[in-house]
Amino acid sequence: MKILLTLAAIAFFAGGTILMSSARAMDNGEDLMTQQPKGYPIATLAGGCFWCTESEYRALDGVLYTRVGYMGGKTKSPTYQQISTGTTGHAEIVEVTYDPEKIPYADLLRFFLTKAHNPTQLNRQGVDVGTQYRSAIFYHNAAQKEAAMQAIKDAEASGQYNAPIVTAIEPASTFWPAEDYHQQYYEKYEEQNGRKHLRVILKKQGKLK
Repeated sequence: MKILLTLAAIAFFAGGTILMSSARAMDNGEDLMTQQPKGYPIATLAGGCFWCTESEYRALDGVLYTRVGYMGGKTKSPTYQQISTGTTGHAEIVEVTYDPEKIPYADLLRFFLTKAHNPTQLNRQGVDVGTQYRSAIFYHNAAQKEAAMQAIKDAEASGQYNAPIVTAIEPASTFWPAEDYHQQYYEKYEEQNGRKHLRVILKKQGKLK
């Protein structure tokens, strides 16, 4: 399960105003915007804890905007508490708005399958276990579906993994945004505490799979 937030931190993140800092911006890609731009495509990906996957994608040049939420389940307007039970059918996802001239969809998928998470773990990433942590690519059109199928074939053929890739390819459905304190969680944590979250450190050290 995730490292739990304190009630004070939840209250701060939910109700407080978080200011951008130059230190935080240095960890992000050069193209990030504070508001979601119109007219750009989006990629919707599930790769375990959405704190982790969002942080990974915000570091890529060509990524314009991200937000996290829930997709693929049956419950309307789900809460994090409901998702955490693993009974709603939703996955924790990151929605990535990107500039295809700078980072094509195929490159986002390649990063997803080879660096952002381990696509061979079924319904889990590390200590996070449950269908809400499943690996999935939610496609928005036929071209994205085809690209997802090809990306998985390429990743399987690369020899990087000793186990089969279990990433599901699912049609995109209603995006339910996660609560405010989950959005850009690691950045908020660093600003509040003056240090990087332990998971960020372990990920960079290659100790978090």
